[in-house]
Amino acid sequence: MTVIGIIAQGTMGAGVGRRLRESGAEVRTLLAGRSPASAERARAAGMTAATDERALLEGADFFLSILPPGEAEPLARRLAPTLTALGRKPVYVDCNAVSPQTAIRIGEVIAPTGADFVDAGIIGGPPRPGYSPAIYASGPTAYDKAYRWVAEMEEISDFLEANPPSRDMYAAIARLYDYLAAAHAETQPGPDNAIRTLDRVLGRG
Repeated sequence: MTVIGIIAQGTMGAGVGRRLRESGAEVRTLLAGRSPASAERARAAGMTAATDERALLEGADFFLSILPPGEAEPLARRLAPTLTALGRKPVYVDCNAVSPQTAIRIGEVIAPTGADFVDAGIIGGPPRPGYSPAIYASGPTAYDKAYRWVAEMEEISDFLEANPPSRDMYAAIARLYDYLAAAHAETQPGPDNAIRTLDRVLGRG
């Protein structure tokens, strides 16, 4: 069974927790310092209350940070010592609407712990019956996987043939992945290499 830790238990965090529980995952959370309303949302979502940060993270496969943006970096700094102490570490997924610069700082906090870091964003409202938001994620090793997404986007584009705007959007995304895959395959990338250019835009280069 996949084990996932989530902080916190707001409408979005509890909603995502409930959906993951419905999909068969064990979902843990930490209620220390949280309100009775948060505790009730966690209970209703089937989230298990961990006794402390180590109990939250130990043995977990993923940890999802779902918080107001201003709390995202402090949470990463708070959990970093516990992550460092663990032998097997969860993938740390920041799902908050933070700036690229903040995401980079959070990644720099997590990197020395040895845990993998994923920068993600939740698009849409909290899960409800018949509806789930989309979670878009990126990580430092994504470029070498770009080629895998070309056919996927082309297939979606073909499926949406009757809806030209959506069809063309996914076709363009396919071409973007194709472009990034070609850039990753360059043996001697120059300064105008697409990946180097994108990294500079994102503040990585």
